Amino acid sequence: MSMTLDGLNSFYNQTTANAAADKVNKLEQTLGSDLSTATDEELMGVCKEFEAYFLEQVFKAMQKMVPDSENQSSSTKQLQTYFKDEMVQKLAKDSTETNGLGLAQTLYEQMKRNYNL
Repeated sequence: MSMTLDGLNSFYNQTTANAAADKVNKLEQTLGSDLSTATDEELMGVCKEFEAYFLEQVFKAMQKMVPDSENQSSSTKQLQTYFKDEMVQKLAKDSTETNGLGLAQTLYEQMKRNYNL
């Protein structure tokens, strides 16, 4: 049974790392592309993606500050970590959609000035 949990843990960690790397690569490609021909909706979409990613990283850093419970099995801890990650992503995206932080709007306005749109 322990081998199975270790295998699942390794698979989960690898999948999570790959998903994070894919997200960063996609964002870097979008930001590195020529946005001077982008529509307002595309430009705002890029800004919202960046804000959501930024908030996700902030929330994850905040979670690291909270100590883990010592009375958890490894499978329970693994499930809890998975659902925390999902919750953080959803919370970051929802916060961006409701203009909670305002970073996307600020970036959008600055990019419009820089690209003379």
